[in-house]
Amino acid sequence: MRSSHHQDTFDAFYRETRDGLLLQTYALTGDLSAAQKAVRDAMVVAWHHWRKVSVLPDPESWVRPLAWSRAQRRHTARWWVRQKGIDPEATATLETLGRLTSTQRRVLLLNELTPLPLEEMAREAGIPRASVERELQTATAQFSLHREVTSTSVRTCLAHLTESLALVRWPRTTILVRAGSARRRSHTVVGIAATVAALVVAGTVVTDTAGARPELSSKGVLDNERAPRGEAPPDPLTAAALLVGDDVGTALTGTWAERETSRNTESPDGLVFPCQRARYADPDGLGALLRTFSLLPKNGRQPTGPARLDRGTTVGQQAEASADTTTGEATYDTLTSWYTRCMSGRTQLLQTHAVAGVGDEALLLSFRSWGPPVRTVTVGIARTGAVTTTTVHQRPGERVPSVEGNARMLASAVTRLCELPDAGACTTGAPRATAVPPLPSGDAPALLYEADLPPVATVTRPWAGSEPAAVTTNIAATRCDRTSFSGKGVSNAATRTFLVPGAGLPPEFGLTETVGALRPKRARSFVAAVRDKLAGCERNDLGTEVEELANRSSRNADLTVWALTVEISDDRAVRFLMGIVRSGTAVAQVTLVPGGRATVADGAFVALVGRAQQRLGELAPPR
Repeated sequence: MRSSHHQDTFDAFYRETRDGLLLQTYALTGDLSAAQKAVRDAMVVAWHHWRKVSVLPDPESWVRPLAWSRAQRRHTARWWVRQKGIDPEATATLETLGRLTSTQRRVLLLNELTPLPLEEMAREAGIPRASVERELQTATAQFSLHREVTSTSVRTCLAHLTESLALVRWPRTTILVRAGSARRRSHTVVGIAATVAALVVAGTVVTDTAGARPELSSKGVLDNERAPRGEAPPDPLTAAALLVGDDVGTALTGTWAERETSRNTESPDGLVFPCQRARYADPDGLGALLRTFSLLPKNGRQPTGPARLDRGTTVGQQAEASADTTTGEATYDTLTSWYTRCMSGRTQLLQTHAVAGVGDEALLLSFRSWGPPVRTVTVGIARTGAVTTTTVHQRPGERVPSVEGNARMLASAVTRLCELPDAGACTTGAPRATAVPPLPSGDAPALLYEADLPPVATVTRPWAGSEPAAVTTNIAATRCDRTSFSGKGVSNAATRTFLVPGAGLPPEFGLTETVGALRPKRARSFVAAVRDKLAGCERNDLGTEVEELANRSSRNADLTVWALTVEISDDRAVRFLMGIVRSGTAVAQVTLVPGGRATVADGAFVALVGRAQQRLGELAPPR
């Protein structure tokens, strides 16, 4: 009777909560298959522990973190991959969720799709309540901006995703109960096996009457299927395959203390590095290891307590072993996408270097996290066969760490890993780091991306960009040039505007870029015409002062940047920045309109226009 009662209460719980959990995990990952399997697996675990779970005040709060973590671990492609046939409204919602950081997405979904109070949301998100409030405000503003809806419509947009889930077929409760019971039995057997192992170590060998040792067949209890014959490939990663303090010190100088080595399973989401989007880049990999280091002070005294990668000068390494080289290549691509499309707020991509002579492929990227506090981060990504590794070097302040030193550290990491089974190329000679344009980023790779933008003075909130759009009016044009990108001969024209939501800035504040492709001669004359108009602007518009900040030209490229001070009234003037660039047949205009003291430094804007020029290489040639 008691067992029947437990099964009845579990059946009711399963029917009441499965659709809501599926919606949450689908919105979290954008991967319907992973979401469905994660909810199913979480329910199996719930039945395993149902005697304890059923008496909790809110059993769903016990199951939800299991489902969320399994969903994030299961999805094998980049998180926004979706099933075919999804309607445009749901597509837009998933794309918008993809612009949020993992923490922002989690708190937004907890707020909109669960009844949890802020204190419980903070517990599930693993961050303080004050951080929850801040992240929720930012997430709501970002979602509203990119989805082009009001903040009160967020829940409606999320609820619309349920239409994509209508055809999901759920297993019967009895199947989950059998799987959960098998799981309970397997755990019991594991406990017995541990006891047997202890007896063997003590010198006692257990055999049957025929003298043969009993064997346990592995079963996939969560899938309710028998595992294939043979053992699963072993995890090749060991602590000896990771960097040690001497490796780091040789590459970066100084004395480095090894702090922690783990499989990165302790934290709620596993996000230990800036720009990281999931615990593992290959959630179905054979194994993963994380190790952290701290730079010791000159007195050599080793710090106590757990390592904090957001304090002091630190290094972290994570390595992942995939099932084969093809999967390793996909893992490397996923890691690269995390950092080339960095979505951590107020984190700016500074430099990109290709690294030759290190493994099968390797890359270095330098970032600045504008905090506060300000930190500079160098990320190395490398692959050797089926094994990938990430090295992250963080230090306070704005000074960029040595590219050569970080390349040497990445090379040392590959040297240790390339001895593993299924590894590929090792390190050949001294690593050679070469500066390269930033890798394509976002859905419009010829346009600037949030991570390209420098900080805004007096503002501590992150930039957010609008969706790229076809050009009707060139908002980047000034009253000096009135440049049009919609005229005859201009093709592939697109525009995008960046704002800082929630910063309380004047409505005129913003940065806009417009791009277009012209035939070579037309592209050169296009830039020349803008330069001529700016050169004569003070003469033709007595209320405008023009200051040239940068000017360089070659056969295949042009860049000019101006500061324009425009008199608005007898006692008020506005100083804004504008640049025009060309790369081959592609042209871009970038304009920043400040909001009071909220502006960008002249040098930083010139560098940004240079970044826009680098991005132009991704624009399709003129038609």
